[in-house]
Amino acid sequence: MADLFDTPRDPKAEAPRPLADRMRPGKLADVIGQDHALGPDGPLGAMLASGQLGSVIFWGPPGVGKTTIARLLADETDLAFVQISAIFTGVPDLRKVFEVAKLRRQNGRGTLLFVDEIHRFNKAQQDGFLPHMEDGTIVLVGATTENPSFELNAALLSRSQVITLKRLDLIALERILQAVEKSEGALPLDGPAREALTEMADGDGRALLNLAEQVLSWGATQPIDRPTLTARLTRRASKYDKSGDEHYNLISALHKSVRGSDPDAALYWFARMLEGGEDPRFLARRITRMAVEDIGLADPQAQDICLQSWQTYERLGSPEGELALAQALIYVALAPKSNATYVAYKAARKAAKSFGSEPPPAHILNAPTRLMKEQGYGAGYEYDHDAEDGFSGQSYFPETMKRGVYYVPVERGHERELAKRVAYFAGLRAKRNRTLGNDD
Repeated sequence: MADLFDTPRDPKAEAPRPLADRMRPGKLADVIGQDHALGPDGPLGAMLASGQLGSVIFWGPPGVGKTTIARLLADETDLAFVQISAIFTGVPDLRKVFEVAKLRRQNGRGTLLFVDEIHRFNKAQQDGFLPHMEDGTIVLVGATTENPSFELNAALLSRSQVITLKRLDLIALERILQAVEKSEGALPLDGPAREALTEMADGDGRALLNLAEQVLSWGATQPIDRPTLTARLTRRASKYDKSGDEHYNLISALHKSVRGSDPDAALYWFARMLEGGEDPRFLARRITRMAVEDIGLADPQAQDICLQSWQTYERLGSPEGELALAQALIYVALAPKSNATYVAYKAARKAAKSFGSEPPPAHILNAPTRLMKEQGYGAGYEYDHDAEDGFSGQSYFPETMKRGVYYVPVERGHERELAKRVAYFAGLRAKRNRTLGNDD
């Protein structure tokens, strides 16, 4: 019996190619949404114009054209295109790729090696690319959805140019739909449904093509409205990696929205993280941190409200408890802001490192034994409750250290009152020092 794979195939019997494959651009000029990289003034455009294609790392979300651009770069520079995935490729596979590339180079043709998910390779595997990049055996084009600064070796990055590919905006997605209609015929959608379709793709061109293919397969003869479309199609899950770059981007956006006193933006990023599956306890912790770091004593109640909302969440659980966290989030966003405590704390830590061996002044040391009294412990200590205004004004810093000023309250919220107290005690201290003839 002839081997199954030796049997001639009828081309008509082969499965049809998916729309996303059929719509792949045939040249770089047809790539949509990445003009900043491919245009004449972009990094890839400049490389191609000079005739010198160097190794590059594409950094961007899924579905923005990383694989397509790599393939077209190989076409335009007459390089053999070889594609591997770091998920499925081991060291023996890499050796074979490099060996074939060397033979190909000896025969007068270079190799563009496209490595998808390149950040999945460990340090040793990443280092394995370096000699083959340096001797011209390969032009490396890596693709990653993670921040290369954190995920790729410095040696690999130093031999490559990182090019950021952007999430496709609504205009780019609409251009893709127009290209689909030019090839496949009009999509049976009314205006709002068409907008909904692009929103469902969430910046992913491949996802949009898959959604459009489903719509075309329905064979509708009348325009479909938005409710019908959303009932038939499932919205693409929001891009969110709880342990990756997107996690830190969104928590940064949430924190800065609170610091900027914008409760609406804060609620949006809070909701985005919850929709992505973030643990509400992590958000409770971060909201409490915001109260401590960015509000502090400008509104001492903020920290209590955050802790209470956290406790409420622990008692109620999801989804009801998340409302308590949202309430705390609104409060901290609208609260008066001050980082005076945070700044003072860092300054005090710095001073403690610089003067970390200095003992306290003798007059504030307890003297429970006769020997300690003979050593001068406690001598000259003034009991503040017995002093005028309940304030002795003595120095509590090490004797060899100049008095530090770390806490400088702001003129906002409750710290406005604390600023008055700081100024009041500073005045009494200065008065006492003048009386004693001290400069400190």
